[in-house]
Amino acid sequence: MSRQFANTAACSLIDEEILKKAVFEQTLHDQAKSIAKTEGIHFDEVLKIRLEYKHIVKIDHLWDFTSLTRLDLNNNIIERMEGLDSLMNLTWLNLSFNRIEKMEGLESLQRLELLNLSNNRISVIENMDGLEKLSHFFIANNLLEQLDNVLYLRKFKNLFTLNLFGNPVSKENYTFFIAAYFPNLTCLDYRLLNDKTKNEAAVKYHYIIEEMRHNELQKQQADDAEQSRKAELQSHTDAFVEFLNGAHLFNSMFNDDPEAETIQSVTGVDHLVRTFEHQMVELCMKLFEIGLAEHKRRQTEVNSFFSGQTRAVTDHQQKASQILAKFEQQHQERIVELHQLSDPDKLKVNLSQYNDDISQLCNSLMSLEYQLANQLEDIIEKLDINISDMVSNFTETVQGIFVECRALEDIYNKNIREIADATLKKVATESPEDDMPEEVKMLFSDKDSVMDALVTGHDNHLLKINDRETQLVARVSAWKVSLIKEFQDKELKRNCLCIKDIHRYVGHVRGQLEEFQ
Repeated sequence: MSRQFANTAACSLIDEEILKKAVFEQTLHDQAKSIAKTEGIHFDEVLKIRLEYKHIVKIDHLWDFTSLTRLDLNNNIIERMEGLDSLMNLTWLNLSFNRIEKMEGLESLQRLELLNLSNNRISVIENMDGLEKLSHFFIANNLLEQLDNVLYLRKFKNLFTLNLFGNPVSKENYTFFIAAYFPNLTCLDYRLLNDKTKNEAAVKYHYIIEEMRHNELQKQQADDAEQSRKAELQSHTDAFVEFLNGAHLFNSMFNDDPEAETIQSVTGVDHLVRTFEHQMVELCMKLFEIGLAEHKRRQTEVNSFFSGQTRAVTDHQQKASQILAKFEQQHQERIVELHQLSDPDKLKVNLSQYNDDISQLCNSLMSLEYQLANQLEDIIEKLDINISDMVSNFTETVQGIFVECRALEDIYNKNIREIADATLKKVATESPEDDMPEEVKMLFSDKDSVMDALVTGHDNHLLKINDRETQLVARVSAWKVSLIKEFQDKELKRNCLCIKDIHRYVGHVRGQLEEFQ
């Protein structure tokens, strides 16, 4: 169908009726069509759907197509790439011959291998970072003007087919450029890139490519370092001891000190501060290392819980499967037997017996589930006790170390007051050191200002120490509560679903007997 027809035809939206009709006509064989008419179409089971030439203006109503692997929406009048978020299994997307101006909405399509956006109005290649598996990209007959923008595609290491013809960039002799910058590419604009072309391109752009590869390597190394830094910080945060492996806490204590720089210029104070810093960092590192070790112990305990839980559930499933398999075999034999019975009285007796057997099955499965629920409850309770003990011991250790921090601060405050008193006397008697800075003389000419600065500094230091202690203790306690609640909630949900499944199955087999009554 031509664009002229698309421009003049009546516009339409993707709705449930269009989708049902397309699925019914395209994907169902005769028997499936018969079933679909009575039971309905399950969109979440559909793998492919073609919606081309439907005069569609907006992508919508695709949220149930969670298993879809191929979607053809070419030759419509779509203006925006949207409504694709739920199509996480999509490997093929054809949006060619539409009116799209911007590449967007592709974040969820991480399994996409083929993307066709040819014959649209796109001027920039962008927003494709998540398409790591992309191998075929078609964007012919658009409005791409910058060859440098095409280099965005170098990040896709699996890309071997690329179509760019019909864009402003392809009016130049750009084949060598593409061949040089995309050495893994095998097909450009429906033509194979032979070895001769690739070799000539490699020679022509040798120095530029080498420089780009060097820059890309540096960027990759920087990105890897940043990712490693973030991962390390996250592991420290998970252990509740982030930024305790150094002078961060100590530095934060002095950030808001009034007259801190002036006071530290006083003779003897610098040594006092450096000694205090060394002692504080030692305590923080001690806490940091203990925190990481305790985190590892807690993680080991949680992993042990998961192992125990898995063993219990697996054992339960095996027992339940054996019971169901034995019952299912007997049940099928009994259905055959009931079909063969013609005596109403004997039929009635057998139905009563079979219903009793179904009740016995229900009781057996419910008893098995009750045993599992109790077993899992005990496992969670054991985890709660062990984790609580670990958290309690860790909390005591934390509080003890922060007591030492406050003691160091008190000693530092006492020593600096002694130095301040001596300096005040020197300034008051007009016998200061020859090299005493003028700002120190000015500050220490007013005793009240000095005392106020020292008191405020001491209060600030204690506040920072107390806040970090409170934060750590509160977070580890909240984590423990949240962890146990999460496991309890999941177990309650599992138990409810299992009971529903038992009653659903029992209702199903009883329903099979009802046709004989």
